[in-house]
Amino acid sequence: MSGTGDRWLIERAAAVTSQFGEDGIIEAALERLPTRDRFCVEFGAWGGKDLSNTWNLIQNHGYGAVLIESERDRFEDLKRAHPGNDRVYPVHSLVGFDAHDGLDAVLAPTPAPRDFDVLSIDIDGNDYHVWEAIKSYRPKLVVIEYNPTVPCGVEFVQERKHGVMQGASCASLVKLAQQKEYDLVATTAVNAFFVDRRYFAAFGINDNSEANLRPDQRWVTHFFTGYDGRTFLRGGGELPWHAMPLSQSRAQQLPWFLRDWFQNYGPVRRTAWRVMRRWRALRAGSRGAG
Repeated sequence: MSGTGDRWLIERAAAVTSQFGEDGIIEAALERLPTRDRFCVEFGAWGGKDLSNTWNLIQNHGYGAVLIESERDRFEDLKRAHPGNDRVYPVHSLVGFDAHDGLDAVLAPTPAPRDFDVLSIDIDGNDYHVWEAIKSYRPKLVVIEYNPTVPCGVEFVQERKHGVMQGASCASLVKLAQQKEYDLVATTAVNAFFVDRRYFAAFGINDNSEANLRPDQRWVTHFFTGYDGRTFLRGGGELPWHAMPLSQSRAQQLPWFLRDWFQNYGPVRRTAWRVMRRWRALRAGSRGAG
């Protein structure tokens, strides 16, 4: 059945070190896989424990792992997170999206199996592009961060460029997953879970649409307009990573005297409206030319 019955993985959410219960969802998803090699890969892995989606697998389930971190200080913490475990391979590297720096190249010198169990991608920006670039490896379960401020069904992917930190929408990751023959099985507030299509039937999910499997939309802010041209904000209402509220007054596109049903405009307001539209078109053109 559809509805909450399809969200059984989300109901298994539980945190050991993960941020929003990803540990429990991963454990439950792995139980449905017919075969497991007990190997995982995570990047950016930060210090290897705090907010990690793989620490529980390594420490409590005997998993081997490749843990990748690009920041030097965090990488040193990462090396100290699993003392004496010779099945954990810390890698100091930036995972990119080209042949020389993509995950395929980073994993090639490591013992990671081609179809290892779990891949966790959390790099606050180019997550979409690094997954898109993976060709040689096919993890069974992919946990990947999406931008939680983007509403369901809206496609958005940031520029394919290092240093940009905007992320991708869940809808765009779903579309990419379908191209790579993966299917959505669960979400948390910030992560989407995709399973290799070969195993999807074992999850018993009838409706795996984003709308059904993404109940937590706490950070989505909706923008809409009244018939009188006023704009409204509802929902999250803030920049979540900067803890700053969004201002409905600053979101207004019309000056106060034009916020009225257009058919109520007299000659003066119609003239003002035309001048304002023309001025904005010229400004937009000059910015485009620049």
